[in-house]
Amino acid sequence: MDLLTALWMGKAVWVWCVFFAVVLGLLVFDLGFLIEKTLALDNIFVISMIFSFFAIPRKYQHRVLVWGILGVVILRGIMIGVGAALVARFEWILLIFAVFLVGTGIKMLFAKEKQPDLSDNMLLKWLRNHLPVTNTLHGHSFFVKLPDPDNPNKKKRFVTPLFLALILVEFADVIFAVDSIPAIFAITKDPYIVYTSNIFAILGLRALYFALAAIIHRFHYLKYSLAVVLIFIGGKVLVADMLGIEKVPAVISLGVTILLLASGILYSLWKSRDQVGRGAVRGE
Repeated sequence: MDLLTALWMGKAVWVWCVFFAVVLGLLVFDLGFLIEKTLALDNIFVISMIFSFFAIPRKYQHRVLVWGILGVVILRGIMIGVGAALVARFEWILLIFAVFLVGTGIKMLFAKEKQPDLSDNMLLKWLRNHLPVTNTLHGHSFFVKLPDPDNPNKKKRFVTPLFLALILVEFADVIFAVDSIPAIFAITKDPYIVYTSNIFAILGLRALYFALAAIIHRFHYLKYSLAVVLIFIGGKVLVADMLGIEKVPAVISLGVTILLLASGILYSLWKSRDQVGRGAVRGE
C-alpha cells in the first residue's frame, strides 16, 4: 500500500497505474474503434449535405446531432444484438459478412462520382406526403402548433424541417451501419467490443463533424482508402478461412488499416492544397 501511495512525478503511483490500465484497455479496442471512427467520416459527408439541403444554421445543428446520436445508440444496440445472436448461432455468417464487405469495397472503388439529390429521396418524399411540414424553420423546435389551413380557428401540430433533417440523419446512420457493423464483426466476435467501439465512435461524431465540416470537401480521396480497407477486412477473413487459420494477427491488421487510411488522408490534402491557397487569396 505504501508503494501505491508513493509519489512519482508529482502523482501517487496508483493514479499512474489507473492511467496505464486505461491506455492498455483502449489498445484492446484500438482496431475496432479505428475502423468505426474512419467509417464515421462518411456520415459527416452525408450530414453536411443534409444540413445544407435544409439550410439549417450552425446554431441549430447541435440539437439535431444530440438527438440523432441518442437515437443511433439505441438503433445500433438493436442491430449489434441481432448480429451477435446470428454470429453465435451460425458462425459461417461471418463469411457472408466478409463477401459483403469485399463487394461493398469494390463497388465504392468503381462507383461514379455523383452528388445525390435529396429532393428525389424516397423517404423525404414519403415524409412530406404523410406529415404536415412547415415551409420554414421555427428556431430549434422539431414541432410547432400553427393555425390549421382547413380550419383557421383551430391549431394543428406541424413538423419542422429540423425534424426532417433528424429523421434523415438517423436513416443515413442505419445505412452506414450495414457496412460498419459487419466490418467490426469481421475483426472480433465479442459483442461488447463491437458495441462499445461503435458507441465511442458515435459519441465523438458531433465534435468530429464541427471540426471537419468546413474542410470535409478536401478529403475526396479518403473514400477510396475506405473502400480498400473494407476489401482488406473482408478479404483477410476469407483468406484465413481458406488457409485454416484462426485470424490474421491484430498488429498486422491495425498496421495495414492505418497505412491505407493515412495514405488516403495525406493524398487528399495534397491534391486539394491549391484550394487552401485560393481561399486565402479570397480572404476565406
